[in-house]
Order: sequence, then C-alpha cells, then structure tokens
Amino acid sequence: MMYNMASAVTVRYIFAVLTLALFVSFANSANNYYSSARVESCSGCSLNRLPDVKEFIFKDLPNYNNVEFRHIQGAIPELVLFNEHEEEVERLVLSRLTREECNELLVSKGFTKKSKDNKDEM
Repeated sequence: MMYNMASAVTVRYIFAVLTLALFVSFANSANNYYSSARVESCSGCSLNRLPDVKEFIFKDLPNYNNVEFRHIQGAIPELVLFNEHEEEVERLVLSRLTREECNELLVSKGFTKKSKDNKDEM
C-alpha cells in the first residue's frame, strides 16, 4: 500500500514538472510567434478621422523592425500579424486605439524599434 502511495506522489510530481516545463517553453516561444507584421489601411478617408492612428502609422510604424504599411483603398486600419512561414496568424482593428496603445500593442506582440544604426543606413 505504501509503495502505491509513493508511486502516485512521484507521478504527480513528474506531471507537475512536465507541465511547468511546457508552460515555460510556450511562454518563451510566444515572444517569437510573430515574425512580421503589416498595418493595412487607406491613407486618407477614414484615417483622417483617426488622428492618433494616422500619426502612429506615418510617424511611429517606420521605426519598428519587420513591420510595414500597406495602402489599401477604403480599408479600415488593421494590424496583420504573420508567423515565420508568412502565414496570417492574427488581425486586429486599430481604429479604437490611441497612438500610445498602438505602440504598446506592437511591443506586446514582440516587435522592437530599430536601432539608431539601422536608421543611419536607410
């Protein structure tokens, strides 16, 4: 009887350790889940009614690595996220966000700003 109880405790311990290892692995890979992003929007029209989003697109967006802007006539502003196979993974509407929230969103998805050295090369 004592042997069975010890085995059950051991199995639970191993299960807990494996679950924790899986969680840590997933958390680390989530930061690398998105390899690139694109903001799709019209360059005027509805964007003129969204001054924060417009400033984010034309002033902040060019400062990020692996993020680009694509003009699509009549499109509402959306952030499109891609995996390493260039497959669309997620699409988020930006029209209700402030400029600061748009920047925070990109950072939360793992995107970083270009270094000053990269800017000089452009």
